[in-house]
Amino acid sequence: MARPKMLKLPEVLEEIEMSRAAFYRMRARGQAPKLIKLPNGHIRCRRSDLDAWWATHEIAA
Repeated sequence: MARPKMLKLPEVLEEIEMSRAAFYRMRARGQAPKLIKLPNGHIRCRRSDLDAWWATHEIAA
């Protein structure tokens, strides 16, 4: 079984076009994609979690 793709926080910020400060404010409100803190302290986001977050925030044109 293949491991899920894990994105670094800067990659997530680039994709959603948001500053780190704005992202952490959104995270404090419980509105950010799910993040995982690794034992070494690094933050990652599963590609599937980010895609699911995008799906819930799409606005029909």
